[in-house]
Amino acid sequence: MFSKSKINEPAPKSDAPAKPAAAEAAPIPAAPAKASEFKSAPKAKPPASVLSSDLHITGNLKTSGDIQVEGTVEGDIRAHLLTVGETATIKGEIIADDVVINGRIIGRVRGLKVRLTSTARVEGDIIHKTIAIESGAHFEGSVQRQDDPLNPGKAAPAPAAAAAAPAGK
Repeated sequence: MFSKSKINEPAPKSDAPAKPAAAEAAPIPAAPAKASEFKSAPKAKPPASVLSSDLHITGNLKTSGDIQVEGTVEGDIRAHLLTVGETATIKGEIIADDVVINGRIIGRVRGLKVRLTSTARVEGDIIHKTIAIESGAHFEGSVQRQDDPLNPGKAAPAPAAAAAAPAGK
């Protein structure tokens, strides 16, 4: 019916060291011995890098993340997702998993998924796995479907290599 509580226990003797309340808690487990034992939460995807409309870049850009271009880039761009804004102009090659074009491109586009919106202006070849072209988009160039458009080395088998092989004797 009744249980013993610490309220009625006598105070510790002066010759016995007093234990802090934290010491009575469960011991802290040792740190994992291997880094592989750590369970890390999935990393949050960083937001896209935005190149504003007043920015003019001369040079190549390369990232494993996402880029949104609103300004002018004279050079090649490699990214995971590239969004070309309506005010943007890119002169160079684009290589990305996903490409959404709202602005102007002068150069080759390589992407797994390529989308030209109604405001897009593209002058150059598009090499893709899937493509969508909205009504109103301007496109001048060729379109080629490839299973792996991100690797330029697999563009087409070289007929010269077969001709260079020596004929059997």
